[in-house]
Formats: sequence, structure tokens, C-alpha cells
Amino acid sequence: MSTQVLKISGMTCDHCAAAVEKALAAVPGVSHAEVSYATGTARVETAGDTSATTLIDVVRAKGYDAEAEGGACTGTSCTTPSRLRVAIIGTGSAAFAAAIRAAEAGAEVTVIEASTIGGTCVNVGCVPSKIFIRAAHVAHLQAQHPFPGLARHAPAVDRAALVSQQQARVEELRHAKYESILESNPGITLMRGFAHFQDAYTLLVKNADGSEQRLAADRILIATGRSPQIPDTPGLVGTPYWTSTEALVAETLPEHLIVHGGSVVALELAQAFLRLGSRVTLVARSSLLSKEDPAIGEGLEAALTEEGMRILTGSSVKSVRFDGKDFHLDIGSETVRGARLLVATGRRPNTDGLDLGRAGVATDASGAIVVDDHLRTSVPHIYAAGDCTNAPQFVYVAAAAGTRAAINMTGGDATLDLSTVPAVVFTDPQVATVGLTEAQAAERGIETDSRTLTLDNVPRALANFDTRGFIKLVAEKGSGRLLGAQVLAAEGGEIIQTAALAIKNRVTVVELAGQLFPYLTMVEGLKLCAQTFTKDVKQLSCCAG
Repeated sequence: MSTQVLKISGMTCDHCAAAVEKALAAVPGVSHAEVSYATGTARVETAGDTSATTLIDVVRAKGYDAEAEGGACTGTSCTTPSRLRVAIIGTGSAAFAAAIRAAEAGAEVTVIEASTIGGTCVNVGCVPSKIFIRAAHVAHLQAQHPFPGLARHAPAVDRAALVSQQQARVEELRHAKYESILESNPGITLMRGFAHFQDAYTLLVKNADGSEQRLAADRILIATGRSPQIPDTPGLVGTPYWTSTEALVAETLPEHLIVHGGSVVALELAQAFLRLGSRVTLVARSSLLSKEDPAIGEGLEAALTEEGMRILTGSSVKSVRFDGKDFHLDIGSETVRGARLLVATGRRPNTDGLDLGRAGVATDASGAIVVDDHLRTSVPHIYAAGDCTNAPQFVYVAAAAGTRAAINMTGGDATLDLSTVPAVVFTDPQVATVGLTEAQAAERGIETDSRTLTLDNVPRALANFDTRGFIKLVAEKGSGRLLGAQVLAAEGGEIIQTAALAIKNRVTVVELAGQLFPYLTMVEGLKLCAQTFTKDVKQLSCCAG
């Protein structure tokens, strides 16, 4: 008889240890097995012909990794420990964050990509859209700024030149933040093709020529993102409608753009096209940003309408017809006609075709992969991160999730805390939110007290001659602890992180009101709004403490 000691990684609880212990004890030739979660080790008494390799395979079959102390041993000879094999499907923000961290931990990492490296954000999402929005903002200021001593003029727009600059920056960032990492990190290998599961430990990667490669892995991360969700509206299929992908690279401006949707992508792009010179009609099934505090949608609708956008809320598109030149949308009360149609009605998880059932990975009704706070799926050694999961769809959440998934895949214990997630919609004025609305707090049985400060009470907004919007703070009744903030304001995205930090650190509105904020900044509006819980800010002098 001999005693073999294994180092086990990936266990997260005593139950994990008990499951591994039971599996090892059932191996022929094993007389006793003892597994400790606290030390991450297994002591196994075996007959002389039971190899460490056999024991390691049993541990891996349970979803964990193992190596013999001092290396893997067979008989009396030992070799260096084998590297943990990590396969990552996708090359977006979640995937790269995970790949880098797993490689740093010594894992052998393979990332699999069927399309363009970099995922949504850098290629067809955050980066190009914010460049487009910024250019449109500059054009708007040329024509509509509030200073009478400066001549206003309609901008001459060369859309092709704007797209060229935009895409050059996209390519630059894709290379700097994604492609160059693959070139310089020897721990990460790129495999081209579409991956799907053969079983829980094996991926089949389909090549462009139809052939397939088999890839076995100890840990697998699914980070396949989302794509535009296209409604099954009669007549839509087969027409040259745009999604955000096509709209962002269109080199001509439509005379009249119809936008179907009332959420983030629809609103951001609709305003950008409006400011560059297109006539825009927006058709939304419900109110704008319907998941937010109602005042947000109402205030934003007023601002966009004032700029000249036609907004038809509460309108369902019954059918679409394209006559070869224009689109015709039947919304019941009328038919809306326009040269281009942008469909921005949501995004769906890219999980079709992965054969998740073969691996036993569970999804919700929308097809999103269900993960816990450790980013584990329903299969312990398979993880998921980013927009393909049921987590909030923000690139910074995806990157954080990818990093934590990699820590857990390589033996660590990291959770993703989603209790305080700030969000920004890059319209003008911007929409920025964090924490709970009054309605959400009520659903949780929390009594609240709230205050709303219009921006004509914020000195910086007055100095900018732009008082559109408001700041609203929601506090717990009694304690005064800040629970949420809803902001509609220029530079709202630069304001919201201060509120997020206050919520995270359980700051009260009285404490927030007593903080020092630099004068003539928009973020000072948080302090002023906090002060309204106890006083009338209209009766205070400038920068009153």
C-alpha cells in the first residue's frame, strides 16, 4: 500500500470536497480517501498499481483539476505537473479579460472565434457609436449653441469622412487591446471557427471549409455576447433594414430615418442622425426607457422633441413594406414613410448552435445562460460571462465577470457583486442611473424618501445655459441611507459614479450633503439634491456648505 497526495483546484466548498472524496474512494485499488477543502488536498491510500494519473482523471471528471504533489507520478517516476487547459468561446471583453487572467495563472488558454476578434464593444458597439455620437454633438453645437455672440451655422457634413475616421479608430483599438495581446502572450492560442459542444469536456470547432477540430478542456468559458433581436413583423424579412451595425457605417445620411425602438441603442443613434441632418421619426411600443423611473423617459422625450424628433410612443408596428425606395410602417393610426429603417428593438444572446444541451448547460427563457455569482453555469467546470448570460448587459460588467471567472477556473474564489451597477445612456442630455428607483425599493418592501432637483438650481448648468433635466435621489426612510440616483443631465455619466460610490459605502443623504464638491461642476448637483432633504437650496448662497 502507498499514500498519494494530490493538490486539487477549483473546489469552492466542503460539499465539493465530499463529492471528490466519494469519487476517489470508489476507484479500484483505493482503500481510503480523505479530501480537504480547506487545504485543497487529497490523501489517497492505494495499491501499488493505482497511478496518480488515474486519480487525477477521476478528479477532473468531477469538474476540478488536480496534480500530484511534486508533479504527476506513474509508479516510481514523476513528471512536471500538467497545465490546466482552458477553452474560451468568443474574443470580446469578457473573453479577453478571462484569457489574460487564466494565462497569468499558468493555464494553457485557447480562445475560439468564428468572426472578427474583439466582440461587440470595440467593433460595432461602444467605440464606434460614441465616436458617432460625439461628432453629432459637435455638429449640433455649431447650429444650436446658446451663445448669441457666436455665429450659428448649419454644419457641412461629410458622412463618409466621419465613418473613415471612426473605423480607423476602431481598427486601432482592436489591434491595441485585442489582436496585439494574442500576438504577444504565449499563454493564449487563437483557434478560428465556430465552436459547439460535443460533450461537457469537449468542443468541436467547425472550420470555414466545413471540417471540424476537436478541442478537449478542463475548464470552458462561454463568452459569445449578443446580437440584434429582429422582431417577426410581417413584411420585414427581406427588406434592406438597418441594425445598429449597418447604421454605424452608413456613408450617406437618409433624408428621413425611421427608428423602431425606444431603448438605449434606438435613442442614441436616433439623436445622432437627427443632429447630423436627417429627419427622424421614432416609433416605440411603450414609453422611452420604460424600465427606468417614468420621469426619465418623459424628460428625455421632451428634450428630443424640442430638437425636432418626431416620437410616437405606445405604437406597435403591424407591418412593414419596402417599395424599392421607401419603407412604409403601418402602426394602426397611420402609415409612417421613410427612406431608411433602423430596427433597434433589443438584443438576443448568441447561444443558438452551441449545443448547450449536450453539455447540460441551462439557459433561461430568452436563451441567456444562467450563472451564479461565481460565473458558474449549471455544470461546475463550465463558466459563462458577458452578454450571453443573465447578467446586466454592460461591457464593464462583462470584463469584470471574465476576470472573476478566470480566477475561479484556476482555483480561486471570486464573486461578481452586482449590487451597485451604474448605467449611462449617451443621449444629450445623458441618462445615468444607479441603485434602486422608488418603485424597485417598494417591491423590496423598503420605505423611501426622495427628492428631485431641477437643473436650474445647479450653478454649472446655469453657466452652461443648459438646464434641461434633473437629479433625483432615493433614500431609505428613517436612516437616510442613499439607495438610488436617477440623473437626466448633460455629463450625467460623469456624475453617476459619485452616487455609486456613496451607495456602495452606505452614505446617508445628510453625509452626502456635507461633503466638499468643487464649485461649478455638474456633480455638485448631487450635493445640492442631498441638501434638499433638509433645506430649501433656493435660499442658499453659491457653494453653501
